[in-house]
Amino acid sequence: MQGAASVEENRTPSVVRETLAEYGALTRSALLAHLPTGEPKRHLYDLLADYPQRGGKMMRSSLCIATARAFGAPAEQALQSAVAIEMLHNALLVHDDIQDGSEQRRAAPTLHALHGVPLALNAGDALGLLSLRPLVANIELVGSRVALRIVEETERMAWESAEGQAMELGWRRDNSNDLTDADYLTMVLKKTCWLATIHPSRVGALIGSRGRAPLEPFIRFGFFLGAAFQIQDDLLNLVADPSYGKELNGDLVEGKRTLMLNHVLRQATPAQRTRLARILDPSRQPPHAGQVTWLRGLMDNYGSVEHARGIAHGLAGAALHEYMGIYDALPESRDKQFIRGLVTWVFERT
Repeated sequence: MQGAASVEENRTPSVVRETLAEYGALTRSALLAHLPTGEPKRHLYDLLADYPQRGGKMMRSSLCIATARAFGAPAEQALQSAVAIEMLHNALLVHDDIQDGSEQRRAAPTLHALHGVPLALNAGDALGLLSLRPLVANIELVGSRVALRIVEETERMAWESAEGQAMELGWRRDNSNDLTDADYLTMVLKKTCWLATIHPSRVGALIGSRGRAPLEPFIRFGFFLGAAFQIQDDLLNLVADPSYGKELNGDLVEGKRTLMLNHVLRQATPAQRTRLARILDPSRQPPHAGQVTWLRGLMDNYGSVEHARGIAHGLAGAALHEYMGIYDALPESRDKQFIRGLVTWVFERT
């Protein structure tokens, strides 16, 4: 497994930022074209367009298009799948923000903060249902056989995501304080990796190879890349700068069982664990600033941030190894460079 130093020595090539901008703009334009207009405009249709119009990194859709191109398909054949992925991602963000009680998304108030939970929840449901439209459009682009396989892949991803979300929410509800790194990584495999990296890669390979490429290796590659991405996202929540789109230390306030929090709970003294359990108890008031500061200091004292960072870099090294097994036999291309570059980009983004 490649270590932290060797990953850090490789800086993200400019092709990553350029490809994210190009494929992201292509996907966003196609996505907005799918959004209905009409009434009730200010109670539904304006809400559907809100999160997609805020931007985002567009990693998922770009990875889908780049994988399809790396395997030989034109971008147009992967575009509707990329739109479906982005729609579902935004729908789940609306729901996640409600479930987490988050206040900010992409540097602006969350949808439920702006419009209330009932309207936001309805808009998230509608956006998720709307993601079926581009999947139907796939029939003309890639044929009914491949289009059906993409639907099957989408169903699997949706169930994996729901299971992972249930794990994370359940741990918080039950105030689980005995979780291992393996528990966290299993949850991240389901909640994050299937939608963020595994599904876009598998769908892109299906399209590019016309269903001939083996899909199993993308589970390993997508897990390693997606888990590194999620751990870095958790770390950014602790040390975010103004360009970070969510509230600083929001994960601590919400009691999310990140690698860092689980590590603290394992390393703490019995007295500290008792205090932590009280702070994280979901039946009590959310932690106040002084409690968050104490908890954050405990992470520094026990090296929890460095523990998580080391795991993230190890996962990135493993992702590079899996990348070579999948992509080395394919012709060199800008899209291959982009996919490989994502492994370092996850650490350089803000």
